[in-house]
Amino acid sequence: MRPEPRRTAGAYVRGLLSAVERKNSWWLAEHVGDGGPHAMQRLLTTAKWDAEAARDRVRADVVEHLGPDGVLIFDETGFLKKGTQSVGVQRQYTGTAGRIENSQVAVFATYATATGRAFIDRRLYLPKSWCDDAERREAAGVPNDVTFKTKPRLATDMVAAALAADVPFSWVTADEAYGGNPAFRADLRERGVSYVVAVACNTQVHTRVGKQRADRLVAALPKTSWQSYSAGNGSKGRRDYDWAWINLADTSPDRWLLVRRNPTTGELAYYLAWSPTRHPLRTLVRVAAARWAVEETFQAGKGQVGLDHYQVRGWTAWHRHVTLCMLALAFLVSIAVTDTSVPTAAPDVTGPRPFLPDPRIPIRLTVAEARHLIAALITEPVRDTIHMLRWSTWRRLHQSCARAHHYKSRGTDPCSATVVLAISYGQRSGPG
Repeated sequence: MRPEPRRTAGAYVRGLLSAVERKNSWWLAEHVGDGGPHAMQRLLTTAKWDAEAARDRVRADVVEHLGPDGVLIFDETGFLKKGTQSVGVQRQYTGTAGRIENSQVAVFATYATATGRAFIDRRLYLPKSWCDDAERREAAGVPNDVTFKTKPRLATDMVAAALAADVPFSWVTADEAYGGNPAFRADLRERGVSYVVAVACNTQVHTRVGKQRADRLVAALPKTSWQSYSAGNGSKGRRDYDWAWINLADTSPDRWLLVRRNPTTGELAYYLAWSPTRHPLRTLVRVAAARWAVEETFQAGKGQVGLDHYQVRGWTAWHRHVTLCMLALAFLVSIAVTDTSVPTAAPDVTGPRPFLPDPRIPIRLTVAEARHLIAALITEPVRDTIHMLRWSTWRRLHQSCARAHHYKSRGTDPCSATVVLAISYGQRSGPG
């Protein structure tokens, strides 16, 4: 990478770590003192640098700080968008909204250990409607070798990439969208990768008397089959559940059927698990419980470093912004996990005795608190009055230009010569 984009990338990441309200090119450029958004926009679009190599560096740094014996967690998240031009956008279901919305969807890999968790990989889901539309692909800069892949297939590709990079993970876990895909589970078994993945209650399970629904098989379990284990500590204390398992090794490609029961509501959750070696129930519980870490990572990515704040449309720009967000989040995680101000010994959350925190001892440094300190102590914004007023003028000129284009596209053009000149000036000169 040349010195110029390297400096801009550093400024971009500092902006992501700041307290700026919106973490897109406009806001970040104003925050760091640039005269316009052009350098930030070039960084995401035409500058010469490799986002995949940067992703590899982020992955290595995460593993270095979080240590070995991790769990690789796969899940997707949505980015709500307007219009039809943003790469991969269409009306589709996204858990972010809890319904079908106009959105982009991406699959992420989170690496989690007892020390912490962070993103190590990402894949943008490109719907078949996009893959089959050569004109939209070209406009968004989608590479020719990108073909349609389901979300479980994207996760499979990330497993292969993690193995090739010698990421020291011991297990894979994911929700029903991945666990319910037989090809995803078969690929993990072929690679010798252990897994505990969620499945639906109506999943057909191989038994000695033929296939049975998972929920009916579990309903026949005696009361003595259930054991109480914690799924870890939440904000209000231990999350205790009842767990049971059924050995399927003699009849099924999956080795175990695991089920979790909420002791208060009776709600059940089902998992299929496999490993080349046998493990105690406690181990499967630990892996199944690790899946909540991906939700925390999405929350930190969007809430702390602007993972969903981008306004880019193209394939290259999307991957570059997301990779820089992964870098910023990995940096915050590295700070949080190296906090030595509080004893590092973790409570035994699976033991029979409840863990009671000492109110006299502060909790460990969190990612949110680390970003707050960096924003307050290091990434101070440029507050020069002239700089801020020029940016205000530039934004309003840009909005005027956009309004004029909208009117023109609808067959009306209210722009006077004065407005057109102002628009041209705003496009040409920027706020500087």
